[in-house]
Amino acid sequence: MEISAAGRLEVRITAADVGKRVSVRRLTGTEDTAEKFTDTVGVLTSWDSGVLTITRKGGESVRISESSLVAGKVVPAAPARRRGPSASYAELARVSSRAWRPVESERLGEWELRAAAGFTRRANSVLPLGDPGLPLDEALTAVRRWYGDRGLPAYVQTATGAEGTQELLCAELERRGWTREVTAELWVGALAPVADRAEVSGVVLSRSADEAWLARYQRKGVSEVALKVLGGGPSVWFATVPGEGAGVAPAAIGRCVVDGRWAGFGAVEVDPALRRRGLASLVMAALASRALDEGASAAWLQVEADNAGARALYTGMGFGAHHAYHHYREPVAHSGAGRLGSS
Repeated sequence: MEISAAGRLEVRITAADVGKRVSVRRLTGTEDTAEKFTDTVGVLTSWDSGVLTITRKGGESVRISESSLVAGKVVPAAPARRRGPSASYAELARVSSRAWRPVESERLGEWELRAAAGFTRRANSVLPLGDPGLPLDEALTAVRRWYGDRGLPAYVQTATGAEGTQELLCAELERRGWTREVTAELWVGALAPVADRAEVSGVVLSRSADEAWLARYQRKGVSEVALKVLGGGPSVWFATVPGEGAGVAPAAIGRCVVDGRWAGFGAVEVDPALRRRGLASLVMAALASRALDEGASAAWLQVEADNAGARALYTGMGFGAHHAYHHYREPVAHSGAGRLGSS
C-alpha cells in the first residue's frame, strides 16, 4: 500500500481516478468486533456520495465507504503476465468472435450486433469494442430494438480483468438494471506443448461436423443455424475419436479454429464412461498438430468458472486465465423473449 515518507498509510486516489486500476485498504469491523484491514484490487468504476465501487478481475463489484479507507493508490493497468502468449483483450475478443460467427451481424459504430436465432449467447450478443457512436442510453435502446425485432433478448458481452477491458461499461449496465447471467474465462497458452502431450493416432479430423460428431455434441437437435455457427470461422477443424462398435457415438470430440497465430479450442467432450483416460488431451493434441501445420503458435479456449475438471486439465497443459467475460441481459421489463443457451 502507499506509505508516506513518515511511514504512514495514505489514500492517494480521488474521484478523478475513476476508470483506473487501484489498490485500496479499508478498515472493517465495529467497536464490538475485532477490527481488521481488507485489501481490494480492481478498477475504480465510481465514486459517488462517499461510496467507491471497485470491479475486481472476475467482474465482482465491491462497494466501499470512503470513510473506511486507510490507504489507496493507482497501480499499473497491465501487471506483468507470468505465462502464456502476450495478447491484448481487443485482439483476443476479435479472434474469439471470428471463431464463433453469427449468421447475421450489423455495426453500431464500433459495436457489433450479432444474431443466430438464439443459438448461444456468444452468437446472439453485442460485442462492444469501442464507441457505439451514440450516447450509451441511445445505443442500448437501439440494441434492444434490434434484438427485439428478431424475437431475441438483448445481451451485451463484456470483459474484465485485463488491460483494455470494460469494467466501466459493466458498471453502467448494472446501474441501468442489466443482469449478468453468465461469467466465464478466456485462457491462453502456447500451442506446441498441447500438440506434444499425446500421440494422435486414432483421431479423425474433418472440415465439417458429421452425424457421428454431432451425436456426442452436448447440444442435441442442432439446427441449420447452429451448423452454420459451428462451421464458421477462418479455418475450422473437427476431431473425432470413434466409439467402439457400429452406431456408437464417438468416444470424444473437439473443435478448433485456426486464425493467424491463434488456434481456438472448443466443444471438447468425452463419453462420461470414458473420462480420465486422456481422450480430451488426445483430441486437443491432434487439433493442435494441425494448427501448427497451418502456422499457428498460440492457443486460446473458454472455460466456465465452476468446471473444475476442465480447469485442472488446461492448467496442466500450460494455459492460464487472460480475462473474464460476461453476458449482461437487458432489464426484464424490456425483454419479451426467452432465455438463450449458455456460452
